Amino acid sequence: MSSTLVLSMMFVGLLVLLLSGMPLAFVLSSLAVLFTLSLWGTDALVLTVLQTFDAMTSDILLAIPLYVLMASVLQRSGIIDALYRAMELWFRRLPGGLAVGTVAICTVMAAMTGIVGAAVAAMGILALPSMLQRGYDQRLALGTICAGGTLGILIPPSIITIVYAATAQISVGKMFAGGIVPGLVLAGLYILYIVIRATLQPEKAPRQQGEAVDLREMFGSLKSLILPTLIVVAVLGSIYAGIATPTEAAAVGVVGALVSAALQRTLTFGNLQGAAMDTLRVTTMIMWITIGAKIFVAIFTGTGGADSLLQFIQDLNVSRWLVLLAMMLVLIFLGLFLDEIGIILLCVPVFLPIIDAFDFDPLWFGVLFLITAQMAYITPPFGYTLFYIKGVLPDGIGMETVYRAIVPFLILQLLGLLLFIFFPDIVTWLPEQIAQPAH
Repeated sequence: MSSTLVLSMMFVGLLVLLLSGMPLAFVLSSLAVLFTLSLWGTDALVLTVLQTFDAMTSDILLAIPLYVLMASVLQRSGIIDALYRAMELWFRRLPGGLAVGTVAICTVMAAMTGIVGAAVAAMGILALPSMLQRGYDQRLALGTICAGGTLGILIPPSIITIVYAATAQISVGKMFAGGIVPGLVLAGLYILYIVIRATLQPEKAPRQQGEAVDLREMFGSLKSLILPTLIVVAVLGSIYAGIATPTEAAAVGVVGALVSAALQRTLTFGNLQGAAMDTLRVTTMIMWITIGAKIFVAIFTGTGGADSLLQFIQDLNVSRWLVLLAMMLVLIFLGLFLDEIGIILLCVPVFLPIIDAFDFDPLWFGVLFLITAQMAYITPPFGYTLFYIKGVLPDGIGMETVYRAIVPFLILQLLGLLLFIFFPDIVTWLPEQIAQPAH
């Protein structure tokens, strides 16, 4: 059986089973087992065991449950509530101040937790009612929360970045460093858009008037930044100082989250139990998808599918930038239907040989990959943030409003993607500085 035929059959099988509504992890595993038996017989099933063992013993993937636990503990600690109050006080007189403060908090939460759902859910509960109560345009408020929440994909410690680094066999520390500047640039683009729109259309984001705020209260609110800052410094600082690996730094983060919760007097058995169950659910989902994808890709590669695809692209004799554009379009399209973990595990092993063949930087490509994942998070009909925000929508606001709200921010993400494509040094500068030995 030719590799081209096998490739076609695997693709058709994947598409049919996904459209049937079958969970991705079981789609990948069942197809892998089916093709293994068909092509090589029962003895080859040892391949599935080896791939499962490899996923379960990965040191890098061990960081995922630790970072998820850290995020869940922090979400229940009350720190986010105090942070929002501080941002509300400090940004209140700026055009679109509450929306700007929401993006700022999402940036801080991204650096603390790396979990998109945590930021969107928290801001949907805290920021959305506050903005609507003060007369903010519904679409501006919703778009800000949905887009701001996706910063957790780029800004470390990002779970998705860890999965990409493990799949692409790139240093997690370098990938973390590569996401910092692009994440801040995107946050800056969101804030710039909000300020410009609020200036040109002040009725969309009315400024707060009349409420006198004591300077002592304003500066006192900054105490809420101390614990998040210490956690970020402890996690990222221990990595870049060479004290800890990303996995060990995740354990440092968990300890920091537990200490923070204890200081906030929210370290209760109920909260710990809830955080543990959240960690179990998220980690189990990621690991099942990882195992299924590793087996599927191993079969795909073993039958020569990756080599055939690479040879086909090279035979086209087109510009490498057109090839890159085609890959970006494929990733954006897949984001309409698949979750980002599945896309990474399916596409990265196939795309990396192409990246190497056309002499692109895999770290730079990884950041571009993550930005397409951000776009997938807010792209209808299946963007995750759209469903996260749906759970906290007040009466009278439907999903059609949410779909229209994300359009300007989707355009901003696309502009960011193009910016990083044309100016790759924005992505690679910080990792290169960190990698240089001290003099």
